[in-house]
Amino acid sequence: MQLFTFGINHQTAPLDIREQVAFPAERLEPALHDLAAHTAVKEAAILSTCNRTEIYCNTAQPEQAIGWLSEFHHLPREVISPYLYALPQEQAVKHAFRVASGLDSMVLGEPQILGQMKQAVKTAESAGTLGTLLHKLFQRTFSVAKEVRTTTDIGANSVSMAAAAVRLAQRIFPSISEQSVLFIGAGEMIELCLDHFAAQRPKHITIANRTLERAHVLARRVNANSVTLNELPEVLARHDIVISCTASPLPILGKGMVERAIKARKHRPMFMVDLAVPRDIEPEVSELSDVFLYAVDDLAEVVKQGVDSRQVAALQAETIIETRVQNFMEWMHARETVPTIRALRDHAERQRRLELERALKQLARGDNPEKVMDYLSHALTNKLMHGPTHALSNATQDERESLEAWLRRLYHLHQE
Repeated sequence: MQLFTFGINHQTAPLDIREQVAFPAERLEPALHDLAAHTAVKEAAILSTCNRTEIYCNTAQPEQAIGWLSEFHHLPREVISPYLYALPQEQAVKHAFRVASGLDSMVLGEPQILGQMKQAVKTAESAGTLGTLLHKLFQRTFSVAKEVRTTTDIGANSVSMAAAAVRLAQRIFPSISEQSVLFIGAGEMIELCLDHFAAQRPKHITIANRTLERAHVLARRVNANSVTLNELPEVLARHDIVISCTASPLPILGKGMVERAIKARKHRPMFMVDLAVPRDIEPEVSELSDVFLYAVDDLAEVVKQGVDSRQVAALQAETIIETRVQNFMEWMHARETVPTIRALRDHAERQRRLELERALKQLARGDNPEKVMDYLSHALTNKLMHGPTHALSNATQDERESLEAWLRRLYHLHQE
């Protein structure tokens, strides 16, 4: 078995590929069960966000696990193969540390990925696919991420997808305070966007969500209206800015619905940001006049502005991570010796019990206790020394020098 990570992200695959292998939250546990049932994977956790889909696992057959990803999503292997990265052992550890620390994100140093990774671990725990190795990996990962954020300025000069969305909107509209904003969804990303846009004091805010209760909770924070997704056709035309991020596997806003909204608006411009993967807004919407549609990847360029100041901190973070990776690998290597250590102790314990039983029988017969104890100590010593002395006596000339050096090290013997 070995630690292994594979997947795709915003650096290796375009959005149209990423959305084909994304896992909606409600499918994560069933997917983990399926992976464990149909492959040689012993432990597994799936991290699926708008920017990446990654599987962390403990398996003896990495290729089998990779094949499962395409089969689960009913995709030919060749569709995703050009975009996949596969990271064994040490590379997998380093990758996990970098991801959690925000060094592998579209937004350098962004903090959301750490929470997403923690949620992935909770899901794996719930599914029963988080064993000793992955548990240790992720606990160490979270510790490293905390160290990076507390000892470097990787999180300074706030830049985020939410802030980028506001900056893009300000390029279209002179003042957001004169616009109406519609948020579709009620997850963490929508909460972040809501906070950023609410700070600009828009004229009107509406939150649309599948469940009205969750929409009400967010709406109360900013004195907004709340509606269900079924009401979108009626309310869409009233809004100048639309921010969408749901877990829907299919688009929520189609070209026809948006086209009707634009006509109702008498072709006043509409700014739309689709932060969902898979996408909430049909890509064809971008073909409409008076619609400015941006997807996740489109925000990357905006996000890069302000990231330069984090580069020095990123170098410091990489140094921390390199050291922590080596520490974790030492733990892994030590863990590999556990079966040998256990077998050695079991062997010694068997010898101890055998000699103890013999000594107790001698005492029960009335033998001299001092002689019994002396015999016991000699018998134990002879049995425990038999293995190493026999190996040394029967070693070849080539083996003897190395074996002798190891025995001196093991028993702290000094050359006379």
